[in-house]
Amino acid sequence: MMASLFDQYEQASSRSMPSSANFSRGNIPEPISSGYINVREEDKTPIFVKQKINFSPPNPVTHIVVNNNMLVLAMTKNIVLRFDLEHPDNIDEVELSRSGEDKVHKMFLDPNGRHLIVSMTSQDVLYLSRSSKKPRQLTKIKGLIIDSVAWNKASGGDNSTGEILLGTSKGLIYETEILSGEDSRFFQGSLEQYWKQLYNLGKDGPVPVTGLEVERIPTKLTTEKKYFIMATTPGRLYHFIGIIPTSAEAPVFSYVFQSYEDSPASFLELPGNFGYSELKLYVDRHRAPPKNFAWMTGPGVYYGNMDYSGQSRDVTTDSRLLQYPLEDGEKFVPPLSMVVTEFHVLLLFPDRLKAMCVLNEQLIYEDIYQSRFGRLLGLCKDSVKGTIWAYTDQSVFKYKVVRETRDVWQMYLDKGDFESAKQYSKDNPANMDKVLTRQAEYFFNEKSYEKSAMYYALTERSFEEVALKFIQVEKRDALKTFLNKKMNALKNTEKTQMTMIITWLIELYLNQLGTLRDQGDSQGFLELQDEFQKFLAQTKVKDCLSHNRATAYDLIASHGDVEDLVYFAFLMQDFERVMSHHIQHDDYNAALKVLTKQTNMELYYKFSPVLMQHIPKDTVDAWIKQGRKLEPKRLIPALVHYHENRDTDKINEAIRYLEFCVQTLDIKDQAIHNYLLSLYAKYQPQQLMVYLEFQGHNPGMVNFDLKYALRLCSEHSLEEACVHIYTTMELYEEAVDLALKVDVELAKSNANRPDDDDELRKKLWLRIARHVVEEEKDVSRAMKFLHECDLLKIEDILPFFPDFVTIDHFKDAICTSLEEYNQHIESLKEEMNEATESAKAIRADIQEMRNKYGLVTAQQKCSSCSFPLLTRAFYLFPCQHMFHSDCLIAEVFPHLTSAKKHKVDDLQRKLVSGQFSQPSEPAQLSTSNQVNADSLTKQDQKDQIKMELDDIIAAECVYCGDIMIRSIDKPFIEDDEYVSVMASWQ
Repeated sequence: MMASLFDQYEQASSRSMPSSANFSRGNIPEPISSGYINVREEDKTPIFVKQKINFSPPNPVTHIVVNNNMLVLAMTKNIVLRFDLEHPDNIDEVELSRSGEDKVHKMFLDPNGRHLIVSMTSQDVLYLSRSSKKPRQLTKIKGLIIDSVAWNKASGGDNSTGEILLGTSKGLIYETEILSGEDSRFFQGSLEQYWKQLYNLGKDGPVPVTGLEVERIPTKLTTEKKYFIMATTPGRLYHFIGIIPTSAEAPVFSYVFQSYEDSPASFLELPGNFGYSELKLYVDRHRAPPKNFAWMTGPGVYYGNMDYSGQSRDVTTDSRLLQYPLEDGEKFVPPLSMVVTEFHVLLLFPDRLKAMCVLNEQLIYEDIYQSRFGRLLGLCKDSVKGTIWAYTDQSVFKYKVVRETRDVWQMYLDKGDFESAKQYSKDNPANMDKVLTRQAEYFFNEKSYEKSAMYYALTERSFEEVALKFIQVEKRDALKTFLNKKMNALKNTEKTQMTMIITWLIELYLNQLGTLRDQGDSQGFLELQDEFQKFLAQTKVKDCLSHNRATAYDLIASHGDVEDLVYFAFLMQDFERVMSHHIQHDDYNAALKVLTKQTNMELYYKFSPVLMQHIPKDTVDAWIKQGRKLEPKRLIPALVHYHENRDTDKINEAIRYLEFCVQTLDIKDQAIHNYLLSLYAKYQPQQLMVYLEFQGHNPGMVNFDLKYALRLCSEHSLEEACVHIYTTMELYEEAVDLALKVDVELAKSNANRPDDDDELRKKLWLRIARHVVEEEKDVSRAMKFLHECDLLKIEDILPFFPDFVTIDHFKDAICTSLEEYNQHIESLKEEMNEATESAKAIRADIQEMRNKYGLVTAQQKCSSCSFPLLTRAFYLFPCQHMFHSDCLIAEVFPHLTSAKKHKVDDLQRKLVSGQFSQPSEPAQLSTSNQVNADSLTKQDQKDQIKMELDDIIAAECVYCGDIMIRSIDKPFIEDDEYVSVMASWQ
C-alpha cells in the first residue's frame, strides 16, 4: 500500500458554484459584439479539483503540515510520518514521545521543508531536522505552548533555522535560532543558540499568539534591512515595522520591537472572536514578498493587499472585511482553518470546504465531505509548490487549482477596473475585445470622447458604426483620433482601407484649418497645422500618398491651402513643384534653398537661368558647393543669358564659376575654356594673359580653340594675346612681326622660341635687327643683338645699315668677329693634327694584330661540346675560349636577330654548295689565264663569304661578350620547349 501512496486518486464529491460573473452582472448590458467567434465551449472544470489520497493511516490523523513537497503527518500515539512527495516510496516514521498522555499541540514546518518544530500539550517543544529521525527537545523553550512560528526566509539553511520568532499561548513573542546539531563538535548542550523574549501581546491578559509572520521589505540600501512583522491574537491584528543594521547581533528582531517599548503597537481589533484565529500570507513565488494577507477571525476574513512603497508605517492597503459565505437558512458555524490563493480564500468548516472570491466576495465553490471520510480537522498549503491539502482523522485530500484566473477579467470588468481586466485578458483576444469595448463605452458616456476613440480603435467594433457615433456628436478631434489609431493598426497590404482613412483624415484636417483661418484663431491654426504636417510626415502616410499624389494634390488645392500644398510636395520630394511655387512668388532664396537640399542635378540645369538673373552670387555658390556633381557645360545657357544683358556683377560671378571649373575641377572641356576666354577678352583683358600663360605654349595641351581665340583677340585688338597665340600655333614669323608693333622685347622673347630650328631663329633675329635699324634708327641697339643671339654675325646685319653710318658704330664688332675667325682656324688645325696622329696609331695596332698568335695543344677541347678541338675547324678568342666552328654557330645562332639568322643560313649554304656569282667585268684572256682567273675569283669570293660569316658569329666570345650579358633574363627553357622537356624528365 505504501509503494503506491500519492499515486492513485479518487474524485470526491464536490459541487462548483456558478461563476462569479453570473452574480454581479445584474442589469449591466452585454458589451458590444467583439467580432470574434469562440467555437469552444466554456470550460466547466471547477477551479478547485479535489483528489483523495489512496492512503489509510494506521492511526487517526491529528495534524498535517506541508512545504516544498515535504509532507509531515502526525497521528495519535505521537507517531509522525514524513513523506517526500517527489519520492513517495521513502517514508520516515518517527516517534515523538512514549507518554500516552502527551499529545501534539501544533506542528510548524519551515518553507524549505528542512526544519520541523512540534509543540506538545505537555509544554515540551521538540525539533526534528530533515536528515534526522530522532527528535530532540528544545530545553530553553520547555514549559511553553507554541501557537505560531514566523520563519525568516531571508536567512537559514540546511543546518540552521536562522533567526525565527515564536508566539506562545500567553501572548509572548520570542526570538531564537536553532541548529540541527548534526555536528557534535559544535553542539554540546541545547540546540537553541539563544532564547530572548522580544514583546508581550498579553499585557491586558494572557492571549494566544495565533498568527505570526515576518517578511523583509525590499529597499535599495545595502547597509540596513527593513522588516515588518504581523502578529494576531483571537481578536487583534498587530503591525510592527523596523530597521535592522546589517551588523546587528542576536536577537536581531529586537531592533524592530524596541521602538514600540515606550508607545504601544498599533493594532486592529474586531469584535466577536471565537477563541482562535489564523493569519495567512499569499506569495506568488518562493522567497518573493507577499502580495496579500488574510486574517480569519470572528466576524469574517480581514483581507488586504501589501504595499512596500514606504509611504506609511503600515504595509497593508485596501483592507476590508469579507463576510463568511452563508446560504439562505444556513446556520453559522465558525471555520476551522483557512488557505489564501491569489484571488480566493478557502475556508474549512466541520463538514465542508468553501471557496470565496475576494474580488466580488461571492461563493464560487463548495465541497461537502461525507461522514465516511471522517471528521475534518485542518487545511494547509504548500507555500512553495502551491498545492492545498485538507485532512480528516481518516483521510488526506489534495486540491489542484485549475486556471484560477479564468473569470478574473470579468470580475474586474464588472467593477470598472479596466486595466486589471486587460491584464488578465492578454491571452484571450475575445475577452480583451470585450474589455476594450466596455471601456470605450464608459468613456463615451463620460463624454471623454478622445479616450473613447482610442479604445474603440483597438476593438473589433464596426468601423462605420463607431465613426457615425462621433459624427453624430460632432466630435471631429475624437473622430481623428479613432481614424489615426485605425490607420496605425492596418497592415501595409490593406492599401484600400488605408487610402480611404488617410484621405478622410486629410479632409478633416483641411476643414478644421479652414474654420480656424476664417475665425482668425492664429494660435490654434498654427498648432493644428503643425499637427497636420506631422501627420503627413508619418512613414505610413507618405508611402500611401506616394501612390495617390494626384488625389492628395487636388484635395489640398481645393481648400486653397497653398502652404500645406508646398509642404506636401516637399514631403513627396516633388521639388520641381516646390521650386516653381517659390519662383512664381519671387521667393528666389527659398527656391535656391530647396534646390540645394535635393539631389536631382537636372533641377539645377532647369532653374539656374532664372536664379542667375536674380541671385547670381548665391546661385554660383550653390554650383561650387556641388562640385563635380554638376556638368558645367550644361550650365552655359544660364551664363549666356545674363552675359547678353552685360550685367557686370553677374558677369563677374560667371567668370568666378568658370575659373573654379578650370582651376579647381581641372575641367578640359573646350566649350568651357572658349567661353571663359571670350569673357576675359571682352570684360577682363588684364586676366587674359594670365590665363594664356597658365595654358602654356604647347598646342597639344591647351584646352581652347586656337583659331577661335586668335580671331576673338584680333577683334578686340589684344595684340599681346595674339602674339602668344601665334607662338602657340608655331607661327613664329607672324608672332615676331606682330610683336615688333607692340614691343621689341616681346619680339626678342618670341624669337628664341624655336629651339630646334637655328635657321628659323636666326631669321627671326634678323627681322628684329632690321626693324631696329631701319625703323627705330638705333644702330647701337642692333649691335647688342650680336651678344644676345649667338647665331648673328656682323656680316649678317651690315647690309641693313644705311650708307651714312660710319665704321665707328661697328668697329668693335668687326674686330671681335675677326678674332673669332682666327680662333676657329687655330682650332681646326689642332683637330687635323690630332686626326693624323690617331690614324698612325690605328695603323700600328692593325699591324700588331696581324702578327698576334695563340698556341693550341692536341689535348685542348671545344668549350661547347668538350670534344678535341683539332678534329675540325675552330675559333680561338683572346679570352682563351675555343669553339669548333659549327659549335660556335650553334651557340650564337639563338641570340641573333631574324635578319642575321637568315644571313648566316644563306652564307653557310653558299659555302657548302660552292656556287659563287661571276665577276661583273668580263676580261679578254687566254684559255689558261681564264681558268686561273676563274679559280682566283672563286677563292676570293669564298674568302669574302667566310669573312662575312666571321663578322657575324665570331665578332666576340659568346661566353664573355655582350651576348652573355643580354641573355641574363632569358629562361633556360623556352616556352615552346617546356612540354617536351617536362616529358623527358618523367
